[in-house]
Amino acid sequence: MEKTIRLTTAQALLKFLNQQYISIDGKETPYVEGIFHVYGHGNVLGIGQALEQNPGHLKSYSGKNEQGMAHAAVAFARQSLRKKIFAVSTSAGPGSANLLTAAGTAFANNIPVLFLPADTFATRQPDPVLQQLEHAASVAFSTNDAFQAVSRYWDRINRPEQLMSALLRAFEVMTNPTTTGPATICLPQDVESEAYDYPVEFFKRRIHYIDRRIPTDREIQAASQQIKTSKRPVIIVGGGCKYSEAGEILEKISRDHQIPLVETHAGKSTVSWNFENNLCGMGILGTSAANKAVQQADLIIGIGTRYTDFTTASKSIFNFEQSKIMNINVSRPQAYKMEALQVVGDARATLEALKPMIEGYQATYGLKISKLKEEWLSERNRLKITHFTREAFIPEIKDHFSQDILNAYAEALDTNLTQTEVFVHLNDFVDDDAIVIGSAGSLPGDMHRLWNPVKENTYHLEYGYSCMGYEIAGAMGVRMAQPNQEVYALVGDGSFLMLHSELVSALQYDKKINIILFDNSGFGCINNLQMDNGGSSQGTEFRNTRDEIMNIDYAKIAEGYGAKAYRVNSIEELKSAVADAKNQTRSTMIEVKVLPKTMTDGYDGSWWNVGIAEVSEKVAVQNAYKAKKEKLAKAKKY
Repeated sequence: MEKTIRLTTAQALLKFLNQQYISIDGKETPYVEGIFHVYGHGNVLGIGQALEQNPGHLKSYSGKNEQGMAHAAVAFARQSLRKKIFAVSTSAGPGSANLLTAAGTAFANNIPVLFLPADTFATRQPDPVLQQLEHAASVAFSTNDAFQAVSRYWDRINRPEQLMSALLRAFEVMTNPTTTGPATICLPQDVESEAYDYPVEFFKRRIHYIDRRIPTDREIQAASQQIKTSKRPVIIVGGGCKYSEAGEILEKISRDHQIPLVETHAGKSTVSWNFENNLCGMGILGTSAANKAVQQADLIIGIGTRYTDFTTASKSIFNFEQSKIMNINVSRPQAYKMEALQVVGDARATLEALKPMIEGYQATYGLKISKLKEEWLSERNRLKITHFTREAFIPEIKDHFSQDILNAYAEALDTNLTQTEVFVHLNDFVDDDAIVIGSAGSLPGDMHRLWNPVKENTYHLEYGYSCMGYEIAGAMGVRMAQPNQEVYALVGDGSFLMLHSELVSALQYDKKINIILFDNSGFGCINNLQMDNGGSSQGTEFRNTRDEIMNIDYAKIAEGYGAKAYRVNSIEELKSAVADAKNQTRSTMIEVKVLPKTMTDGYDGSWWNVGIAEVSEKVAVQNAYKAKKEKLAKAKKY
């Protein structure tokens, strides 16, 4: 007779999570680190009771906002290279709805997270319960049906025994490199507390093996032949390279065969910036060096990349008449993109299999790689020392932003600092093993171009979804994954206002993070987009009803929470603040007032296809639309 154990659905869930292990390259580790929760009706008496009774090895953290704690879970899994995850539990209704943005972030970035939103009653007896939606079309609909669009796996547990098959399927999806991403299991609040006689066998130690898929001989032969017949190949280092830990073999292939490396947002810090053939970030936010190399290439080797519009400059950066494309990707659908030669396999394993097949091959770049890099570093150094004065107009400022307006900002914010000079100096001041994290606004452009990570996996930019509000919560998740390294959240004032509640969680649980807040009193990135395409500045600057520029004391907010705060008005003060913050044991915030329009702008190939009005009374908008049509004529359409 089969042995059973009587548990509630929530208790069985936690017992199962405690027994999940992952095996990569022969090393086994627990897969589920813990569970984030914001308690409310629907989970406090189910999962809350189970956590109180027997959490096992699972660590338990109380978030302050459901989206924020979920972002922390996403960042933790990403920084852990998807080898460990957190579960996230919420109440029903608004609590679960608050997870949707974070679920979209995890989905876009292929990051495994187990979402456990509470749901309405499976019995439907108390309907409508508190915070329940009522649909005329079907009583089966709830808020949680919205998760189907942002989940790699979705299920609802209407009976306790359904938990078993649901969890097995969810973990198969999350531990499969091809399908990995968020899994959502909706838990009706009555079912969470119902008991069932679960088979003891269900709770055995279960190992999920992540095997490195090796391409077929046919694929390797075709790939090696395409490389050997090319003269100017370029390797795009995508996020799949980082998760595969392919940095060493990438350097070896690049050095031995003189093939330049360029990086996507997700791939950056797979290889150190100071590797001689690393031309750094490419695309809309790319360096001049990387973009020029890509435009000269006759073979594009995309490894572990999704080819987002910011990587491809809206499919305009490649010279399709001269360039062939090869894709190495563990995902077959991704490998098919751009009508490329498809090589389906793990990035590191594929490159290791490919290396012996191209022995003796040499690309013909010669000294061009080093020259391109030297030119870019010279430009980067210029940006480092570009300083504003109220008499001299700095070259980065747009034509549509006058000296008088800039002077008004300088007076209102009491600063002469440009964003680029602060950014490059900050890179100099932090430790080589410090981890920098960002997500939205103009800062990702400066990060992709200007931030030079020295150590592996120290650059964490969420740009698959570019989710405002990710930065501070994400920094907490990164710190939890790497507790012995300093973590810096680079965040604009607009994104800070969107979501910063998990700073309180970081302080509560002694997860020290450092926030570098760039305050230009507005949504500067979107103001650029607005005005660059013929529009007027409206709804993007932080001005009051008297049209006065707002000067908010963000440092006081951080101090009120209990963080150590610094107000910076010069590069020397920035250096001093960074040095002091390193010695703090609690979280810190360095507030830096910077002038708007002083971020980096586009370099070679930096075009973005955006929705410009086809009909407008404004000449500037008409001209912007005409310029777009000209670019579209040159862009490849897939």
